[in-house]
Amino acid sequence: MSTREPRILVVEDDRNDALLLERAFRKAGLPALDRVLRDGQEAIAYFEGLGVYADRNAYPLPTYMLLDLKVPKVSGLELLAWIRERAEHRHLRVVILSSSGEPTDRARARELGVDAYFVKPTRSADLLGVVREIARTWGLPEAGA
Repeated sequence: MSTREPRILVVEDDRNDALLLERAFRKAGLPALDRVLRDGQEAIAYFEGLGVYADRNAYPLPTYMLLDLKVPKVSGLELLAWIRERAEHRHLRVVILSSSGEPTDRARARELGVDAYFVKPTRSADLLGVVREIARTWGLPEAGA
């Protein structure tokens, strides 16, 4: 893991899922989620430093991204492709957390270089285990670990 503080960007349009994720990260003793964006177009604006995101002190680039596939305007797979096409973001650690377990979605995500792909659990109680797996994928230490 990098010596700098991890910055986790989440692209998730469902407010409840975002809140559950924040709670699970906190319970696991992991770094707080830095920012939650609601759609892929907003994420592109963030990465490009457009509009309100121009101030990199207030809106630093993430070191990790947690991405839902079914987000408005620009889908998660389109956003992942956009990121991987740009040298400055190509090495961003990206994990997909989606309700889609479709083999075609998984295969496309692998082609685009995703670090891991997880299906959202149907029970919120199971989310903590998934979040711990995400942390292991990224090499993030849990508190007390």
